[in-house]
Amino acid sequence: MAFKTSLPSVLRPLSSVVRYRLSPSLLRPMSSSMRETLYRLSERLRPLLPARLRGGAAVVPVVRLSGVIGFSTPLRPGLTMSSVARSLERAFSVRNASAVALAINSPGGSAVQSHLIYQRIRQLAEEHERPVIAFLEDVAASGGYMIACAADEIVCDSSSIVGSIGVVGGTFGFNRLLERLGIERRIYTAGERKVMLDPFQPEKPEDVAHLKAIQQDIHQGFIDLVKGRRGAALNGDESSLFSGEYWTGRKAQELGLVDRIGDLRGTLRERYGETVTMPLISAERGWFGRRAQGIEMGALAPFAGVGFAEEIVSALEARALWARYGL
Repeated sequence: MAFKTSLPSVLRPLSSVVRYRLSPSLLRPMSSSMRETLYRLSERLRPLLPARLRGGAAVVPVVRLSGVIGFSTPLRPGLTMSSVARSLERAFSVRNASAVALAINSPGGSAVQSHLIYQRIRQLAEEHERPVIAFLEDVAASGGYMIACAADEIVCDSSSIVGSIGVVGGTFGFNRLLERLGIERRIYTAGERKVMLDPFQPEKPEDVAHLKAIQQDIHQGFIDLVKGRRGAALNGDESSLFSGEYWTGRKAQELGLVDRIGDLRGTLRERYGETVTMPLISAERGWFGRRAQGIEMGALAPFAGVGFAEEIVSALEARALWARYGL
């Protein structure tokens, strides 16, 4: 017969004794010799318990949010709502946590997925009444910065790349290539603008104007979000702040995009004490130790005939996003 009980689960019933250091109400009915024995036992057991069960130390769970947002393939998993939801829920559910820390390293990506992750963080923070601190690593740009705005405080390295509050979209035009190859493309639609911005047809000014109107709408929503979260801390000309430009962490602090320069470990130890524990919260593991994924194409791709060409294209797109910031 195999037992699956782990050491922490075995010791958990004893943690209440150790954590509260044998409260007076517990010790009062006991004899002095019994009290002394229990005290010695609790002190010997304390080193065997996980740090978060020892008591006396603050706990700040950490969630890593790293990668391109919305680009998710079997070989290059990115950040999506379904891929991070469980980790966020587990982090905010940690009992007696002093705060929740987000370690962010993302050049951005999907506007929708960025906003969904932002919203989930805010919902959980308000539901559990927990402060949120974002720690920016190499880059928190575009959607990466939107997610950072979900935090009550933003901390970054002096050389972090921060900002890029804007919207970008791009494609290619192949209509001349088809002409040179002597290929005739035939397409049939119901709806005169169904093939708007089709890469195999000449670009039309009215189609570009329509796309730009959509981008302006998304951009304004991004601007309103940043203003709503950063408020009076913003210190710069709006035409520059919201132009899509990005800066180093030091300059971002001057502009009010971040609150301070620092790192995760040093900041949390300074604020919550040298004994603060910072457990890294990740998604639950599935079979063979692989991270359990949400119900999305990335999880089902190995069984859906996703080709090698798609992997290459996705990798190139992700690489291009990082390269925009010199990474």
